[in-house]
Amino acid sequence: MASIPTDAPYPARTAPPPATAKPAAAARLVSIDALRGFVMVLMLLDHVREGFFLWVPIGDPVDALTVSPASFFSRLTSQICAPVFVALTGLGAYLYAQKHSKSDTTAFLLKRGIFLVLLELTVVNFQWRAEFPPTIVYLQVIWAIGLSMIVLAGLIRLPHIVIAAIGVAIVAGHNLLDPIVLPPEHPFYAIWSLLHERGTITIGGLPIRFSYPVLPWIGVICLGWTAGPWFARGDVAARGRTLVRAGLAMLAAFVVLRFANVYGDTPWFVVPGSSLRTVMSFLALTKYPPSLLYVLATLGFGLLLLALFDRIADARVTGWLAVLGGAPMFFYLFHLYLLRTVYLIALAIWGTNHGELFGLPSIGWIWLMWLLLIVPLYFPTRWFSNLKKRRKDIRWLKYL
Repeated sequence: MASIPTDAPYPARTAPPPATAKPAAAARLVSIDALRGFVMVLMLLDHVREGFFLWVPIGDPVDALTVSPASFFSRLTSQICAPVFVALTGLGAYLYAQKHSKSDTTAFLLKRGIFLVLLELTVVNFQWRAEFPPTIVYLQVIWAIGLSMIVLAGLIRLPHIVIAAIGVAIVAGHNLLDPIVLPPEHPFYAIWSLLHERGTITIGGLPIRFSYPVLPWIGVICLGWTAGPWFARGDVAARGRTLVRAGLAMLAAFVVLRFANVYGDTPWFVVPGSSLRTVMSFLALTKYPPSLLYVLATLGFGLLLLALFDRIADARVTGWLAVLGGAPMFFYLFHLYLLRTVYLIALAIWGTNHGELFGLPSIGWIWLMWLLLIVPLYFPTRWFSNLKKRRKDIRWLKYL
């Protein structure tokens, strides 16, 4: 949900391109915000599903053998959210660096990363549990983005090719570490849980759950930084071709590796008598931490979407999505607390009825609720987005 200002389309130390190229640069910025807004809308659907299935026992939302197909494919729609957000954070950092010094960019990434970590520990965690003092702390996506920004702050002085190599090496190679499983009593259990294996530690009697191990996300943010030069140039057509080629290459690599079934994720399997569940098994990918195949599929699709939004930057729907993408943290926090409010109202009416969706007959009602919530979320976000543009003197607004 991190958004780094990208309002300077050209490097500060070079002359601007001819006037005819400026509309292309403006379109580029719209496309980035539009993609961010698009995945936020998908995230809303997943959080509505998660919130209103809270009392339905689901161990793994993409378990091809046990989860209903409707729930599975509803969950599948949101799979691109976290990888795209993290990659766009890296891309935004590169563009930010084009009009700021390395020292200013490093300081901004550090401050923004620390801010996100503190936000996860306080405002975000309180929403999920509504407990004070908390009985458990979940370190999730905001935490992962914050730590990734802090690490990127230490990497940006390296040559561009080195950052690219680090990103590829982490994303492609971290699944080699999967066999390493440390018991809680191991001296490196805490650091390993933070980096690669979901685990829980206890500090001062308070359980801390590492829901988003951060190592693969560091690789993803480096890949986002690597794509920066594509956007630092004003040639929209050439950039579009590059985005499409890269996206198709990642999707092709995903298909080949997934069919090979030897590396990059938990093997898929044939479900006897059910072609649908066999397809579900093929598409069920590991998010915690994100596997190589998960990143290939989601970022490949994300690159194609970015090329599409680049091409239709003047379309009305792109502008609507860009409004949401212009204030992502505000949208994220506001939607969490709105969903918590709606959930508590439903809880007061129907109680904790296990096995039913608060009396709703099917998951189709979740999709309907999702559509109905977009409007009340859009207008406050538009107001805040305009406030950010209008009040540059309020420095803390840029962190939201």
